[in-house]
Order: sequence, then C-alpha cells, then structure tokens
Amino acid sequence: MEENIDFKNRLDLSELQEGIALIKHEITKVIVGQNSMIDLLIATILANGHALIEGVPGVAKTISAKLLAKSLDIGFSRIQFTPDLMPSDILGTSVFNVKTSDFEFKKGPIFSNMILIDEINRAPAKTQAALFEVMEERQITMDGLTFNMDLPFIVLATQNPIEHEGTYRLPEAQLDRFLFKIDIDYPKLDEEIEIINREQALHGESKTEKITANLSGSKIINFQNIVNQIIIESHLVKYIANIIVNTRNNPFLYLGASPRASIAILKASKAFAAMGGRDFVTPEDIKRAAIPVLQHRVIVTPEREMEGVTTKQIISQIIDTVEIPR
Repeated sequence: MEENIDFKNRLDLSELQEGIALIKHEITKVIVGQNSMIDLLIATILANGHALIEGVPGVAKTISAKLLAKSLDIGFSRIQFTPDLMPSDILGTSVFNVKTSDFEFKKGPIFSNMILIDEINRAPAKTQAALFEVMEERQITMDGLTFNMDLPFIVLATQNPIEHEGTYRLPEAQLDRFLFKIDIDYPKLDEEIEIINREQALHGESKTEKITANLSGSKIINFQNIVNQIIIESHLVKYIANIIVNTRNNPFLYLGASPRASIAILKASKAFAAMGGRDFVTPEDIKRAAIPVLQHRVIVTPEREMEGVTTKQIISQIIDTVEIPR
C-alpha cells in the first residue's frame, strides 16, 4: 500500500495562482517574450512595491505598464515627466472657492491606484522630491493636511539609460524607494519576427483593446496579505543579512545596500515563493530577488566603473561567495 505524500501548503495559494495566470494571459496577448520583466512586474504588485523599468526606446516599457494596469480592475494614471513639471502638477494644488470663500484641494494625477511615470529622469530635483513621501508612506502632506492614497498604490516608472541630454540623475534616496530596477533587453530574432507579424495582423486596431480587466483592488490587497504570511526560516533571514553586509564590505562598491534593501529582498522573495506555488521561501527565491533589488541601490567605485565593472557583476559575485544555508 502506497502512502500519499502529496505536498500541501499551509496557506491556500490557489486563487493567487489563478490571478497571476490571468494577468500573464492578458499581457502576453500583446507582449512577445520579456517573461522576466512580466514576472518582476507581478512580483512588484504582490510585494506592494514600486518598480523602475529601464531600457532603450521602443522595447515596450510604457506599453507593458499600461497593459498591466489594464489587466487589473483598478484606477490608472499616467504622468509624463518633463523639465518644466512642478510638484503641484503631480500632487495637486489648493484652489480658492468663491462660493465657500475657502481654499479647496484639487487632487493631482498621483491620486490613483497604479501610476505610470514616463521618463522619470526628465524632471528636476524639486519635482522628484515630491514623490519621496507618497512612494514610502502612501500619503502626501499639503498645506498642513495629510491625504492618504487609495490602496493598492503602485508606482511604475520608466527611464532611458542612453539618453542624458535634458535628464536629471535620480537621487539615491528616491532609487532606494523602488523595490526593483527592471532591465529590458532587445528581443531575440524569433521574438522580433513575432512582433512584426502581430503588428501586421492588427490592421490598425489598438493593441490594448483586447485586454480584459480581471482582478479588483480588494483582490490585490488580499493577495498582498497572503504574501506577507509566507514563511521564511531564521537561517534564510541570516542569509539575506549576509548578502547585504557583504555589499557594505565589498572593496569594489563605494556605497553598500541599506536595511531597506534587506526588507525589499525579504518581500520580493516571499512574492517569488507565492508565484512558485509555495508558502515558504527558498534560497533560490532570495538569489532571484538579489540583482533586481540591489542593482540600483549600490554604487561601483569610480576605478572599477572605468574598468567596465557593473553592479550586476559585483552582486552576482557576492551571491556566489555567500554560503547558502541548507
């Protein structure tokens, strides 16, 4: 007689898995390839974080964010950052109401559930600083009053890594507020052919018309709560801490990762575990989270940068040297 040794989760992840499958199904109606980017965007939502998407023009950064928003039944707002953009253009402003003889706060486009900030590095420091509070605390303070954001609240920002004219380097404090930095590469040859064929088959129709909204805001919040309950053993917490401490002691790095990075790896690895259908974190989840979480939070020393050494290479080296707990 054979024993039934089927693995059973302590948490019910079936609804979450179905929700992820629905999102992927909708996005892949339009996007060809880019599976890693799609997974990282979904993990961003599950971990209740924000993502910075970087890639050259034309690799579907903006359309991917729009498709993701359209596959969810939540509010969506797009803000195009420009050098003349002011904080009030994003957050809102107080307007004098003649009828009541009082000032009224008119909410800006940041008051939505999913915010797409296009070309985030085109706005000056004053406007960038306006995002600090809202990204970290999901609230804004204006004229002494505090306004809370409706949840879920997720910021997806895009930037072009090769164009520097008319752009401003993002402050380290702002980069630290993004859970992931997602790099998008050019598609492969077969994917490029598929992209051209799909465009030809559209016959002038909009790409986003085929997308159906599936998950409500309350469903997403429920999924985020489930992800928070994913179990992580104490030896894996130590593994995360060891990786972070190694970034601070590495001679190739001018700036190491902060405790916020530790928490980001924790949240991201829980999201990856849930996406994999598990209610516990494995070392592989942590390794998968390390590069997208850390690459924008650490700075290579000028000498190594001149030699062409990248943050990705150093983080990979750190992951290889830190002993994996068993």
